[in-house]
This record gives sequence, C-alpha cells and structure tokens, in this order.
Amino acid sequence: MGEWMARLEPAPPSALHRRLCDLVASSAHRPVVDVPEACLEAGEHLLDALLASGSTSRATALDLLAVDSLVTYAFQAAADDPSRLEERAARAMARIASLPAAL
Repeated sequence: MGEWMARLEPAPPSALHRRLCDLVASSAHRPVVDVPEACLEAGEHLLDALLASGSTSRATALDLLAVDSLVTYAFQAAADDPSRLEERAARAMARIASLPAAL
C-alpha cells in the first residue's frame, strides 16, 4: 500500500500527501488489493474524530480534505475491480452514515 500511495497521479500537494501517508501508515504493509478498504477505514476514523470533536473550522481544513481524498482514492483503487464497485459504494455510504458522531 505504501508504494501505491507514493505513485498517486496526479500527486496531491505535499502537505496533503504527508497527511495521507500519516493516516494510512499503519496499513502501509497491506497489499495493494487492500487499498480501497484501508483508505475507507482511515477516512472513516478521521471523519468520526472530526465530527465527535465538532472540528469544522478552518484549522481542520487539511483533515477534511484528507477525508475527502481518502474516500476518493479508495474508489479510484476499487475501480480496478468494477464488478464490486456498486457493492463497495453502498457499503461505504452505510458505514459513513452510521458513524456515531454523524447520528
């Protein structure tokens, strides 16, 4: 997964790329096939933390952008298996909507 993040095209701005790498660091050892799930997990975790803290100010802009990027990259990677894309999207929406802080 670490190699996949290093090859993102177009490359995100350096501050965002560093933040994304930090957020998925614990999953860096996972194989490329796990990129969609690892990105969704990291995005969900950060979004839940942001919602729970009420952090929606300008100071959290990088984290909000990171959440958006992680979900986008999850589906970019998932496009390699289009037969599962619809199921993945439905599951991701349900998981994000059910975050405790989102309720």
